[in-house]
Amino acid sequence: MKKSLGSAGELFPQSVFIIASYDEHGVPNAMNAAWAGECSRHEICFNIGDHKSTANIVKKGAFTVAPADAAHVVTADYFGIATGNKVNKAERSGLTFTKSEHVDAPVIEEYPLTMECEVTEIQGDEHGARIVGRIVNTLVDESILGEDGKVDFGKLKPLIYDAAHMTYRVVGEEVGGAWDAGKSLM
Repeated sequence: MKKSLGSAGELFPQSVFIIASYDEHGVPNAMNAAWAGECSRHEICFNIGDHKSTANIVKKGAFTVAPADAAHVVTADYFGIATGNKVNKAERSGLTFTKSEHVDAPVIEEYPLTMECEVTEIQGDEHGARIVGRIVNTLVDESILGEDGKVDFGKLKPLIYDAAHMTYRVVGEEVGGAWDAGKSLM
């Protein structure tokens, strides 16, 4: 039997992305964004409120996105609870921020997968916006590549955010082949 929860917005756990950008003085900042994802094969989109990162991205027109992984749950959460308007999160995190070779945004070296993006669309302003970015380049640490040369999400162990329980979880095991598991019903 199903129970009605009203308009509870806990539909499904969300991906946890770390969005990094530079401010007007070249100081790196990072934020944790769950309202984000791929909006096409070569684009990332996300919705963010009035954050330092929002103003940075609007000014610079670039950002990087790294899926948070289990090995970095502490810094990923920190990037979500601290504000870049009051503290230098890059410095406090102890992580290594280097300049992207492709866009005017920092790469966090310790995160094994990073997409370097140029802004293509902004709906809103520096106080809150839906931002779309074209993926210019993807950096991958070889330690998370499978034998086929593609990202092995079992090795990456990406985080998902469970809003209903205010916790992070790790993406689980493979349960079936896409475009294959349903063939038995054809």
